[in-house]
Amino acid sequence: MSGYQGKKNIPRITSDRLLIKGAKIVNDDQSFLADIYMEDGVIKQIGDNLIVPGGVKIIEAHGKMVMPGGIDVHTRFQMPDRGMVAADDFYQGTKASLAGGTTMIIDHVVPEPGVSLVAAFKQWREWADSKSCCDYSLHVDVTDWNKGTQEEMETLVKDHGVNSFLIYLAYKDVFQLSDSQIYEVFSVIRDLGAIAQVHAENGDIILEEQRRILELGITGPEGHVLSHPEEVEAEAVNRSVTIANQTNCPLYITKVMSKSAADVIALARKKGAVVYGEPISASLGTDGTHYWSKNWAKAAAYVTSPPLSPDPTTPDYLNSLLSCGDLQVTGSAHCTFQTCQRAVGKDDFTLIPEGTNGTEERMSLIWDKCVVTGKMDENQFVAVTSTNAAKIFNLFPRKGRIAVGSDADLVLWDPDITKIISAKSHNLAVEYNIFEGTEVRGGPLVVISQGKIVLEEGSLHATEGCGRYISRKPFPDQVYKRIKARSRLTELRGVPRGQYDGPVCEVTVTPKVMSTVSSVKTSPAKQQQPQQQHVTHQPVRNLHQSGFSLSGAQIDDNVPRRTTQRIVAPPGGKANITSLG
Repeated sequence: MSGYQGKKNIPRITSDRLLIKGAKIVNDDQSFLADIYMEDGVIKQIGDNLIVPGGVKIIEAHGKMVMPGGIDVHTRFQMPDRGMVAADDFYQGTKASLAGGTTMIIDHVVPEPGVSLVAAFKQWREWADSKSCCDYSLHVDVTDWNKGTQEEMETLVKDHGVNSFLIYLAYKDVFQLSDSQIYEVFSVIRDLGAIAQVHAENGDIILEEQRRILELGITGPEGHVLSHPEEVEAEAVNRSVTIANQTNCPLYITKVMSKSAADVIALARKKGAVVYGEPISASLGTDGTHYWSKNWAKAAAYVTSPPLSPDPTTPDYLNSLLSCGDLQVTGSAHCTFQTCQRAVGKDDFTLIPEGTNGTEERMSLIWDKCVVTGKMDENQFVAVTSTNAAKIFNLFPRKGRIAVGSDADLVLWDPDITKIISAKSHNLAVEYNIFEGTEVRGGPLVVISQGKIVLEEGSLHATEGCGRYISRKPFPDQVYKRIKARSRLTELRGVPRGQYDGPVCEVTVTPKVMSTVSSVKTSPAKQQQPQQQHVTHQPVRNLHQSGFSLSGAQIDDNVPRRTTQRIVAPPGGKANITSLG
């Protein structure tokens, strides 16, 4: 059964029955030769000499590898930004994903200020349902923390199949939460059986650095990486691990961009922490030296947060950590903007819309950087491009596995095909590709999504709006078996002892006289304390309790100062100690 699509009358197979013969099936744990029969979007049989109905489209694999379709765990298609919208919408973005061998994406819902989590989620569903060419799911970003947020998170988990929420340690005064708020959010996420994702950068330091660098007259894209030094990423990762350990909440670090951030994750895992790291196409495939390009538009195309590391050895290092298991999953963080959109920040790098491409290039880049170089084998490649993500986000074995009953999302992979990545040939809506000129070995020959051929002989046949929303249940085994074991071990108990009945010293508590600035974001777990009335009597200075205040007012400002005295013999002059005696 065949139909036609497009002006060139390219034949397109529309049969729901497919048979791949002579395939080398590659899962994360083993490879073996067998045939695969699919019907109605599901794998029905695997083996030799299969008995299948008539009218079946046959694909001859000739011993080539067939692996689960990739899962891009981090996309930001069609993302709104200050009245603009990312250039690649759900149609263009998922079409590019399919072209690269990815058959499922997990996008991020980013609620605008004042918009509820559920309302934002429904908006993203509406956009994706009408445009997505492949199956998709949604993470939800928690951009504010108030009394209604916890109830909304519960609703999303129980009624809408969400099991992951992202918290920002960056974007001060926009998305950033305080440490105490993050502690509360992590506790809620743990109780809901979800995954806590973190955008890890120190937003306070970044804001100060941005001001400093702009004052120096640096306004171009290089200012972005200069104001986001690598250590602010590593510090935030370490802080996230600490809070996650204290709350016994599973942690997932998005966009691992630097060596030091990756090292923090690797060390935490060695100590037993339940933490996962997600390097992205950009950090695995290129570096931040491009921020200093003389071409402003090219330099601006690389702006993303955390930024690409200017250390050119970073991609190889991250690929090594991905290969040895210290980092576990890969996304693209695909969020593209046209040059005219980025030009909003032509005179101020802080205004450049952030994001890079990578959903189409992700799998070929990882194959080229990791498998061709001998860092990982084909099974590990499947693990980091689909299976690990499927297990962490409770999609396994429906996704990330070639097995009877699994979805028919498959890629016939050619390890020897070579391609030079270029904006002239990519399936994106933008004029720049951050991997421009990069030659990669390995790529998809045939891509099957929902049991239908979407890529064959270089021709892409994506169908707008055919993607299904895949709901995800809470408490994924891969993650929560360890969390439950840790919770049993870490129950706190007081020491049984008699009541102390000895003398108790009386103490006088000296209140601080300082203006407290209340957080804009209120905490649902804590009632706002009534403001303390000003104490009129002058307190005695207590050296154990500092009267220092960042406001500039000090506790002893009303004490008369003695007039200044001129020092006749300054240090090193007449009073020099060597001249005594």
